[in-house]
Amino acid sequence: MSHPEENLAALGLKLPDVAKPVAAYVPAVRTGNLVYTSGQLPLREGALIATGKVGGEVTPEVAAECAQQCALNALAAVKAEIGDLANVKRVVKAVAFIASTPDFTGQPQVANGASELFGQVFAEAGQHARSAVGVPVLPLDAPVEVELIVEVN
Repeated sequence: MSHPEENLAALGLKLPDVAKPVAAYVPAVRTGNLVYTSGQLPLREGALIATGKVGGEVTPEVAAECAQQCALNALAAVKAEIGDLANVKRVVKAVAFIASTPDFTGQPQVANGASELFGQVFAEAGQHARSAVGVPVLPLDAPVEVELIVEVN
């Protein structure tokens, strides 16, 4: 298997710097062979890609892009904790929170922006359990937030 960052590069993507926490927490914590990330917002170069509710001001397509950015930010937090993404044995679970209008029901498709990235980066080891949850509001009025649990060597 190719190195995960080579797979990202093949997609035209790269890991960003670890996003600075917006409150009192750390981006990731390792316990044993698991790394848990804090919820990651769709920050790119320090600014949110979009704000608002999916199904309102934010289209599902933009929200899926936000989910992908959240996933990149989560992987950056994992790498900062373990040193090298090649040490990821498996993506265990992803949770995507989607701030959406009451009538929007496409949360799973939005979350695919993150899930598909994990599959492209880690192949079979990127297949994971997942929850896609509609919520009324997220920090900073972000449309999407993603948290991750990975198993490491």
